[in-house]
Amino acid sequence: MKTIKTIILSVILILISNSYSFASEKLFEEAKKKFEKKDYEKSKFLFQRNIVFNPKNAESYLYLAKIFNTEENQEEEEKNLDTTLLLQPDNEEAIYMLINIQIDRSNFKKANTLMNRFSSVCKSMCKKKKEISKSLQDIEAKDEKTN
Repeated sequence: MKTIKTIILSVILILISNSYSFASEKLFEEAKKKFEKKDYEKSKFLFQRNIVFNPKNAESYLYLAKIFNTEENQEEEEKNLDTTLLLQPDNEEAIYMLINIQIDRSNFKKANTLMNRFSSVCKSMCKKKKEISKSLQDIEAKDEKTN
């Protein structure tokens, strides 16, 4: 009798976790569609809901960072990028976006550190290295002129 109860309980738990996972996946896909249609408010809400279901979904944090970038909310963008990198340390897009934030702030040291990290993990965005290097050189030139 105990074995039957254990089996039934196990089946119920599996079904619940599968539906929970499916709901999270569905939320993410819907949020992504809204993002692609530039409906940032709805997609932000859906990505945030997805994080409630799946707090370790690095892609949701990355998309939230992109939304905050369009809203020019650098503080929230950076928080979401940091979380993305906590969950997925080799996410080259998140590193690239953080480099741009540091370049905007004229923080050469931090941007250079991130550039080194970017160089070691880049796979599909390696072409961006030249663009970043030029921006970093521009910052160095500005720093030399002011000193």
